[in-house]
Amino acid sequence: MSGRGPSRSGDGSHGTQRVVRSAGGQRDPDISFGARELRDLAVAWLALGVAFTFFLSPEVAGAVQGDSVETGAIVEVFALSLLTVGVAFLLHELAHKVVAVRFGQLAAFRADYGMLFLAVMAGMAGFFFAAPGAVVHRGRITKRENGLIALAGPVTNLVLAVVFAPVYLFVDGGFLASVGAMGVSINLLLAGFNMLPYGPLDGRKVVAWSKSVYALVAVPSFLLAVYALFAIGI
Repeated sequence: MSGRGPSRSGDGSHGTQRVVRSAGGQRDPDISFGARELRDLAVAWLALGVAFTFFLSPEVAGAVQGDSVETGAIVEVFALSLLTVGVAFLLHELAHKVVAVRFGQLAAFRADYGMLFLAVMAGMAGFFFAAPGAVVHRGRITKRENGLIALAGPVTNLVLAVVFAPVYLFVDGGFLASVGAMGVSINLLLAGFNMLPYGPLDGRKVVAWSKSVYALVAVPSFLLAVYALFAIGI
């Protein structure tokens, strides 16, 4: 998700955007990351990995309470979670930032630490819920540009599903096969969910800009999400 809101630049704790001039005099935005933004990205990635590890392996939650569990199994599920769920969420958010900066916005990812804590607790309780944060951007912007910024996240998840697809289709068994299946499934589910035209989700901003573009992306995203849920699973 992306959101409009205040985003300061100029110190070490905030995301920054440096603007340089090309030979033709055009303003070319340069993407950069402040210390706070890098910390937020790292914390969100790790917290999502922990939350999904609890969700996939309930016995890990038991280990927190002192039950015995194989360490190797925990490490494998945690690695799977980081490489699939963590990557899917964070590249979704970074896509919002890249497009926002392209349109001259000041943009930075901000983690929601309260929601990350709830995600971990939800994973321990046996269900998955994640709202790790959002890219906050500021500056003059048209409805079209705002729609394209929103669209960048779900489209990135669709592209990632294509990247994971060969592994899912052609690798049989083992950790790599799990990465392929989970990578396809979680990215298709994220694309479909975020294209819902409600609340702070990306679909609402896209449909406010162009109903035809929304339909072109949303319909296949919804169908693929249903396929991922029932044919691949989590």
